[in-house]
Amino acid sequence: MKLSLLFAAAAMVFISSCNNPPKILSGVFASDKPNEGPCPQALVLWDVSRKVQISKPETFSNVGFTGEILNVSSFCTYVDEDPIVANLEIQFAFGRGPAATGMEMDYPYFIAVTRKDKAVISKETFPLRVKFRSEDEIVYVTEKFKSITIPRKQQNTSGINFEILVGFELTEAELEFARSGKRFRVPAGSHQQ
Repeated sequence: MKLSLLFAAAAMVFISSCNNPPKILSGVFASDKPNEGPCPQALVLWDVSRKVQISKPETFSNVGFTGEILNVSSFCTYVDEDPIVANLEIQFAFGRGPAATGMEMDYPYFIAVTRKDKAVISKETFPLRVKFRSEDEIVYVTEKFKSITIPRKQQNTSGINFEILVGFELTEAELEFARSGKRFRVPAGSHQQ
């Protein structure tokens, strides 16, 4: 069963002040003027920063495919009453463990825009198919989004009021393993390049 979102706090309700939901689109920045304020933070959620396929007993020989979000970075612009327009770059590392079958794996991941510490206002899931060659220990992938548009209700609404969150879509078993604090890197995420 797919995990819908990991923002489980009951206080997270839809913020009605955002009349138009953010859109994750390709595009270019509209202005060279200085921003009205700081950009939204771009963050990787710890619970869903790694994906490990593993069967019991939880030993190295039972590890299948693995994935890790290594880094997320963002830059934004907004002036006058324009919406916030942010680009986003996500760096991934993927591994193929002893129990992996086949040479390809799907790693769906999500990007969510939230009101900081309050509510998810938009979430999109993206497919990512990774192909391994027999000589690959680690496959590195960088995904880029040229514009994530976040509407602002007023000109004085700063980007600091929003966050851009990234993580893998995990099964219940994968999430339980991730939350247990156990880690297998095969060899994805060993940061060797």
